[in-house]
Formats: sequence, structure tokens, C-alpha cells
Amino acid sequence: MSETPAPGTVRPGGRTARVREAVLQTAGDVLAEEGFDSLDLAEVARRAGVGKTTVYRRWGTPGAVAADLLEDMAVRSLPRADTGSIDEDLRANARLVVRTLTDPRQGRLFTALIAASLCDDQAARALRHFYAVRIDEWAGCVTDAVRRGELPDATDPRRVIAAVSAPLYYALLNSGERLDAEAADRAAAAAVAAARAGVFVYAP
Repeated sequence: MSETPAPGTVRPGGRTARVREAVLQTAGDVLAEEGFDSLDLAEVARRAGVGKTTVYRRWGTPGAVAADLLEDMAVRSLPRADTGSIDEDLRANARLVVRTLTDPRQGRLFTALIAASLCDDQAARALRHFYAVRIDEWAGCVTDAVRRGELPDATDPRRVIAAVSAPLYYALLNSGERLDAEAADRAAAAAVAAARAGVFVYAP
């Protein structure tokens, strides 16, 4: 027996795809402008020019809309760098994170989605999935670097990539430190130095 898919998880085509695109674009605007607490499905439907019944039937809750938005963002994200150097690859990763977090819309949108994850389980799961997708995409940089002999054998690729972005998100959400190219390069250099020192080698 087939199961009914969770709201917002079906990959649509045609008119349904246009409805989804309009709703997610509008939801992203509302999140960036006003935050998760203001993500009202009826208002999203009105602003998107979509029937309210359609939005409630397809998504059902603000958390489902936020989760679907994160899924869409993961699919649309840029592929990883492949420069042939772990230093340059991780620098590219860090600079991409900084560009995203300092973008007038995207930075506020990510902050709102992180806030949503703290009070909505579906949004929390979607955010974890989003970051897992992005880390897995960039983990190939580390795998390639190990193969080239730039990093120790058994280096954990996912932990290295997470170490690049962690201080940048900390600056955004906690310390308020300036996010710029220098901050990106510093985060990348710290992650590479730790990796070369064996900090991220798999435990026996």
C-alpha cells in the first residue's frame, strides 16, 4: 500500500510547479522581511496569487512551507569548487558561505529559517537535511585532497567542511563579528590547518 506523501514533499510539474515556485518565493520574502512568526499561510497565498485552499492542502503548516523552501534551496545550491588545491577549495567554500550570509535577502532568510528550526520540528529536520546536502557536496574537496596527499589518510571529509562554516555562522548568530572575505579566508585556513594536524582523522 502506498503512503500519502508528507505536505510539500512531492516534486511537481506543470501548473503545480508554478504554484510551488510562487509560494516558495513569497514565503522566502516573508521570512526575510518579517521572520517565521509572520509566516501566515493565508497571507502567503494572497501575496503569491494562489488559492488559499491549495496552499493549506499542499503544505498545511508554516513549518511545512519552511521545510519545502529549504529542500528547494538545497537543490538549487551551487556545486562545489574543484581547483586542485584544498586551500583554494575551502577558501571558495568559505567565501560562498559569507556571500550568502551577507546577502541582503539570503542572510535574513537563513536567520529566519534557523529561528524556525528552534520551534518547529519539521523545519528543524529540513534544516539538518539542507546542511547535510551541502556538506556532502563539498566533502569531495577533502576526499580529493587526501588522495593527492594534501591531508592525512582517514581524514573525515564532513567534519572538515563543517569546521569551515561553523565560525561564520557563529559570527552571524552570536558574536556579531564582521563577515567578509578576510573572515572567510581565516575560517578556511583554520580548518585546513586543523585537518593537516590530524584533528579530523577518524578515531580508531
